[in-house]
Amino acid sequence: MNRIVIVGAGQAAGWAVHTLRGQGFGGEIHVVSNEDQVFYERPPLSKQVLSQEAEIESLNLFSADQVNDFSVTWYKPDHAVKLDKADKTVHLESGTVLAYDKLLIATGSRARIPISAWSSMQNVYTLRDIKDCQKLAEKLKLAEHIAVIGGGWIGLEIAATACKQGKNVEIFEYGSRLCARSVSPEVSDFLKQLHEEAGTEIHLNATKLHLIETADQKVEVFDADIKLKLFDCVVVGAGAEIAKELASQAELDVKDGIVVNEFGQTSDVDIYAAGDVAIHPSLGYCIQSWANAQNQAIATAKSMLGEMTAYQDIPWLWSDQYQCNIQILGTYQPKKTHQVVIRKTLDMQITFFYLDEHHQLLNVIAVNDSKLVKLAKRWMASHRELDPAQLQDPEFNLMKLK
Repeated sequence: MNRIVIVGAGQAAGWAVHTLRGQGFGGEIHVVSNEDQVFYERPPLSKQVLSQEAEIESLNLFSADQVNDFSVTWYKPDHAVKLDKADKTVHLESGTVLAYDKLLIATGSRARIPISAWSSMQNVYTLRDIKDCQKLAEKLKLAEHIAVIGGGWIGLEIAATACKQGKNVEIFEYGSRLCARSVSPEVSDFLKQLHEEAGTEIHLNATKLHLIETADQKVEVFDADIKLKLFDCVVVGAGAEIAKELASQAELDVKDGIVVNEFGQTSDVDIYAAGDVAIHPSLGYCIQSWANAQNQAIATAKSMLGEMTAYQDIPWLWSDQYQCNIQILGTYQPKKTHQVVIRKTLDMQITFFYLDEHHQLLNVIAVNDSKLVKLAKRWMASHRELDPAQLQDPEFNLMKLK
């Protein structure tokens, strides 16, 4: 094998390249990127970088010298428009045609805009990449009244960042509670209280939103044709669309994302996928998280070189909002949850445990308690049975349960 082509240049692509070279692959690596900036992480975009507490350079996964040592052939900014499985070629928008021995699709996802007309409005923003972040950060310097559409993680992080800057923020969420797809009602209530105490107004069940630009380039937000308020800008944080078009065009096995096995391999033996775009092999749906992008890419890169490495990590993600570091381990499974245990040790240190009928841990959400998350990861891996009374008792030292 002499040539590997990677489509995408985000976190998954970066760690794939790092792993390929680290494992001794000396062949050609060609990377297609639709951005000039490559191999950077996105979580700080909605927090430290948006508030301009951190520089863009802090996002880089690797130093300039490391990237140079990877000896990558770049195609940027460019876009892969066609994948020919029979010829084993990738066709780029620029007209370049790349042959490959192995191909990795790491195209990730993009911001979802519920109504296409919103895309052309001057003061309606999304936050997915560095350019988005820079534009929004500049706007926030002058804006006073900000609407955030979407009460998921990205929307809440943006709202918290703007509110900490002294802005008047209102959140409009389509559903009946915040982060409903990933957390229980108890955690949704915690998040709602956290933001409302900071001064943010939250509108739930906002199912008929309309945006109208005014003559002075502000934005009116209507819900069910009732005028709500005038905003200096609107940020759409309404989830993500998986960038699976290349795989669909090539007639790979595609559902909500690209179907892969535990080794990252698609329905074509020489084509792999990792990160947001790939369906988690044991869960059956895409996981959009920093840890998933990194760890699945590492395992997949090894498998591409013949060192078959199964990826079956327990999903883990985090969110920083105000004074809270919120970590989620496992997935919300209401049908399997037999008991919810809430442990509160300090005013802003609270943990939600979700146990199955055998008192084994399905999911844990910890606020400001990273040590407990590390311990919970061991419990999950060993299928340990837990005592709900011990979990709930703030005086009981859970470290005894190692």
